[in-house]
Parts: sequence; structure tokens; C-alpha cells
Amino acid sequence: MPIKSLIRTVPHYPRQGVMFRDITTLLKDPVGFRVTINEFVQRYTVAEIDKVAGIESRGFIIGAALAYQLGLGFVPIRKKGKLPAATVGHDYELEYGFDRVELHVDAIAKGERVLVVDDLIATGGTAEASIKLIEKMGGIVVEFCAVIDLPDLGGRKRLNKLNHKVFTLCEFQGD
Repeated sequence: MPIKSLIRTVPHYPRQGVMFRDITTLLKDPVGFRVTINEFVQRYTVAEIDKVAGIESRGFIIGAALAYQLGLGFVPIRKKGKLPAATVGHDYELEYGFDRVELHVDAIAKGERVLVVDDLIATGGTAEASIKLIEKMGGIVVEFCAVIDLPDLGGRKRLNKLNHKVFTLCEFQGD
């Protein structure tokens, strides 16, 4: 079953000209969701990984299911102010302004090998900030993985330039 065929495209969301790639249609399909998680499990079963970190919010869904299947712990990477205990954060620049990603201070121990998961990679800004946050905490990022790559937006190239590996299950040309 081609995973890509189960992903809905929503034109002009959240703004005019954007083609939003929506994985909720993939997630609601029991076979499609299972195939997606199994593809990642197959890749990472033999990898040396200590934890899976999922980026808010769709990265939580894929990341938690993957961590469960691999028998690993899961940590959520959240937007500023969403975690209840003490946090460590990393600020990053957006097209118009700044944002911040955070982890609990006890989420990742020094030297832990971490797989970072999200639903897609577009410009790579949030992925890069998440990786830098994990590294700031002393973690080692094994790889960044996502269901979708939007190669025209340059996220994969951005992470590759920083010597980070990227793995995705499918890609869509354009944004």
C-alpha cells in the first residue's frame, strides 16, 4: 500500500498558495497507520537509539507509536509554555518573528542517542531547533525522520548541511 496515496492535500491552508499535506487521513486508516509505523520500526530496530523525541503535535502520534514498538521511552518536544515542569528551550527564527521549542530538563540524559520524529519536513526550521535543543542537553541525534519530505522547501538539505541524516517515507513536490 503506497502511504502517499492516503495523505490528503488541502489547498490554500493555512494561507493562500500553500498545499497542506494532512496525515490525519493516513492515521485514520488502520492498515496505512500500521504500514507507516512498521516502515519506521523496520529501519530503526537495529539502530542504537535510547529515546524517541516527537515534535508537537503530529510527531507525538508517530513518535509515541514508534517508541512503543521499539521498546523505548518517548519525550515530547513542545512549543513554549506547554510543559508543566522545569524546561530547557531553544529559540529559532521563523519567516516573521521567532518561536521556541522546549523539553523537560530531565527528558534526555547526557550521551543518550535520540531519534527525532515529525509528520513532515518542510523548511527544516523546527527540526533544526529541536535537534539543537537535544544537543544542548547533551543528547546525540541519531537521525531525523518524518512521513513526508517537501524537498522544494529545503529542509532536508538544511539538516544535511549540519551533518544530520534525514529519512522520510514519501515526498511531495511543491509546498
